[in-house]
Amino acid sequence: MDHAGRAVTVTSPGVRRKFTLCAMDGLEWPRPLTGRPDAAAAVLLPSSSPLGNSTMPGMPSRKSADAPAPTGFLGPDRNWHLGAGLMTAATAVAFTIWAFTHTGTDINVLLLILAIAFGLFMAFNIGGNDVANSFGTSVGAGTLTMKQALVVAAVFEVSGAVLAGGSVTETVRSGIVDIEAMDVDPFSFAYIMMAALLGAAVWLLLATRMGWPVSTTHAIIGGIVGAAVTTGVVTGSGGFEMVQWGEIGQIAISWVLSPLLGGVAAYLLFGLIKRHILTPAARAIVLGSRGFDDAEDDEDDGDEDGTGRHVPGYERVTELQQSAFAESAALDLTPGSPGAELAEQASHLSKKERKAARKVERRAAYHALEKRVPPLAAVGAVLLAAMLVFKGLDNTGLTISTGGGVLMLIMLAIGVWIATTVFARALKKQSISRATFIMFSWMQVFTACAFAFSHGANDIANAVGPFAAVLDVLRTGAISSEAAVPTAVLAAFGVALISGLWFVGRKVIHTVGTGLTAMHPSSGFAAELAAATIVLLASVLGLPVSSTHILIGAVLGVGIVNHAANWKLMRPIFLAWIITLPAAASIGAVVVLVLRAMF
Repeated sequence: MDHAGRAVTVTSPGVRRKFTLCAMDGLEWPRPLTGRPDAAAAVLLPSSSPLGNSTMPGMPSRKSADAPAPTGFLGPDRNWHLGAGLMTAATAVAFTIWAFTHTGTDINVLLLILAIAFGLFMAFNIGGNDVANSFGTSVGAGTLTMKQALVVAAVFEVSGAVLAGGSVTETVRSGIVDIEAMDVDPFSFAYIMMAALLGAAVWLLLATRMGWPVSTTHAIIGGIVGAAVTTGVVTGSGGFEMVQWGEIGQIAISWVLSPLLGGVAAYLLFGLIKRHILTPAARAIVLGSRGFDDAEDDEDDGDEDGTGRHVPGYERVTELQQSAFAESAALDLTPGSPGAELAEQASHLSKKERKAARKVERRAAYHALEKRVPPLAAVGAVLLAAMLVFKGLDNTGLTISTGGGVLMLIMLAIGVWIATTVFARALKKQSISRATFIMFSWMQVFTACAFAFSHGANDIANAVGPFAAVLDVLRTGAISSEAAVPTAVLAAFGVALISGLWFVGRKVIHTVGTGLTAMHPSSGFAAELAAATIVLLASVLGLPVSSTHILIGAVLGVGIVNHAANWKLMRPIFLAWIITLPAAASIGAVVVLVLRAMF
């Protein structure tokens, strides 16, 4: 209820849950109707409020749903759309010209053009789904805007593809289907690879339009299986017996193992962050003079009545204070809990007493930022660096001795620890809520960059591998176990990745960043670091996992900690994971029949 007796609704962006504004002895505070803590809850003022639904400075403003959207050709981002479109078109034309000079002129022109179109289309959809999934937590948390995510992806995804994408690739993904045992001519082999590219790309586009993050690796495997089995049946050289069903079983295991491992890791990591770093910040906010933040405690004495007691200050909440609870309030405010007791005690304190208590809590909050965040950042830097070495640089042939690698990681950890400590001390001039936001925002930016580089180095192979096989067949007229991957291919496909992220990636970003649970820099950092840890461990141990599924599990793990996981949305996503392989296989089977009929 507000001061006039009207009901005030408090909602959380991306989480379909209603909250009520409860009065506890003169202190108004948002609390879930279910009585459970929800660190993702954010105060949204009514549209009639002069403050509107503003957010923390430095975060992208959330436009009201009632505000009219800008109209005009291509909308408000017309220049970005035109720039991305022109860049993609210029890249496609330049790459086509290069491809003809690379393969020679005595080839089937239509076949080469179709191969280029299918390959770029596959890379485009990897960007719209897989890259968007990687940046969903950063954009959903407000750490990066969509345009900033595009720039970061352009730098690190393309760098990962060009610098660490590998100079050669396996043309036949052994272990899933035994294509080498088939007695097929080189062009039949090229048709299989082209059909796999288009089959996987079409399914990825459908999943992306629905906002479902799926595994691009499973999609391309499905396309190869469908096209190869169909070719074997048509030519009489094989059938379903060529499929290694044990490997398909490993993929099925990853549907459960990947999100489970990611969810458990994120649940444990974010639980520790929430308990040991965010809770001290929340206590300082509770004791703020306005009941939400400590930013202006010494400047405004107008929030007390004649008796010197605290008066509810909801109508005086600043835009910084609106998002303070969303980022930092980790206290359980259930009646009878320590958080509720603290809020009740704060409402009875005089301003002098409240200032004294708040100073104690502020010291504890800044102590947590200065002493507990640096070791967390150091461990995260070591894990991300190890992930880059094992996953991002394994295609370069770079060899580092065990002793040298350990020494480099120790040096990195010490450097990050010191730098983060200095940064935390510099943030003492900021309010505790803003200091917390800034600290975790920068940490999340670094995890996003590392993820982008590793992704560009690895998952680009899902488009490059089959295309390089086709290009090699057209150039040499023979099937090779390995094919060279020119830098032009990696660069062109990297541009297609970025284009896909910009043009079709928004729905997947919305699903990962706000649909499954509300994200903030601290929770987004925890999800990304947990996912990176599981990806690294799975690479070392050889576990059958999918990085896409791991990150989705990590996001859900954060949602479980906040009691705000959207399980209803997870059901169609899990179904999409299951049907990815058969869907891509079915489309690939149809496409290979069409290609054989055409050529």
